[in-house]
Amino acid sequence: MTGITRYITRQLVIGTVLVSAVLVFMVWLTQSLRFLQFVMNKGLPLVTWLKLTAFMLPGFFTLILPAAFFFVVLFIYNKLAMDKELVVVQAAGVSRLGAAQPATITAAGLTVLGLVLSSLIVPAAVRGFKDLQWLIRTDVSQVLLREGAFNGLGDGLTVYVRERAANGELLDLMVNDARNRAKPVTLLAERGTVRETADGGRVVMLYKGSRQERLSGEQLSVLYFDTYALDLGQLGGAQGQRWPDNRERWTWELLSLDETDGVAPTEIGRMRAEAHQRLTSPFASLAYALLAAAWLLTGSFDKRGQWRRIGGAVLSVVVLQAAALGAMNATAKSPLLAPLMYVVAFAPIAGAAYVLTRGGLRAWPPLAVAAREG
Repeated sequence: MTGITRYITRQLVIGTVLVSAVLVFMVWLTQSLRFLQFVMNKGLPLVTWLKLTAFMLPGFFTLILPAAFFFVVLFIYNKLAMDKELVVVQAAGVSRLGAAQPATITAAGLTVLGLVLSSLIVPAAVRGFKDLQWLIRTDVSQVLLREGAFNGLGDGLTVYVRERAANGELLDLMVNDARNRAKPVTLLAERGTVRETADGGRVVMLYKGSRQERLSGEQLSVLYFDTYALDLGQLGGAQGQRWPDNRERWTWELLSLDETDGVAPTEIGRMRAEAHQRLTSPFASLAYALLAAAWLLTGSFDKRGQWRRIGGAVLSVVVLQAAALGAMNATAKSPLLAPLMYVVAFAPIAGAAYVLTRGGLRAWPPLAVAAREG
């Protein structure tokens, strides 16, 4: 790697890291606020919110890195042209492809990182997110029953738990069951557990306590028990078996599952599209970088700026992204169209590389700096 290549690569890497970090933080902040109210309504600690939103970060990086790198390439190479540094690069005998080498090297590294993120890290993060979200919505004993607080579990049912033991048992419970307005019941117990029923409901098993019910007038009926079962009903949704989202499945699962595994034919197409999207989308970093270099390193340079070329590069990326989405939707409907996704991913790379080498690996036409005014 020459000094010129190291100089430009360093700027590209630093710029990409800074821009990506800022954009990811902004997206994370806007998205995480939606879950803050969700967690607060459940009475959960702030750590749960941080854990829930942290699972979203790898997915944000896969979406933001290619776009952030594209705009950094445009900015750096345009700045080099305006500061006449590209003239120095030309005078040093560097070809157009050589001038694009820093962007190509950085893009290759981002492509490898994108493949690791999309194939391994993002599915694991989505699975962790979905599992935690499912736990918050369904597990009454671990989530809805907070220690040292009166927990409302539906209309007329309130549960107080002094402490939750390490084995999951609930210690020193008080339950006020006023679902039957005519006969409210209060139960006290030394300990208890929440169990699932066959139909997806929940039952609190209370041990060593008393059941108090007010009768007519001032009479109070007290029943002491060793074991008592209180039906909580379908609180928090049915537990059951959670069907995995395609985004949390491993890539080889998406490519291998079929109807014999209980997957609907329409879902198979979506799985295949998701798998091929993971394998092709990381190459967007390389395609975007070469497109930006092809637009800015060919033709004449205007000292007033290259806004037309920058606009052309941005438009090319927009069209490419639209084509990628269209190819993915087509593959979801018909998996036989999966090769179209690879054409859309690799055709811009080949086309931009051809433009950069069209004049020969050593040739770089003299830089025509237009000095027109007005």
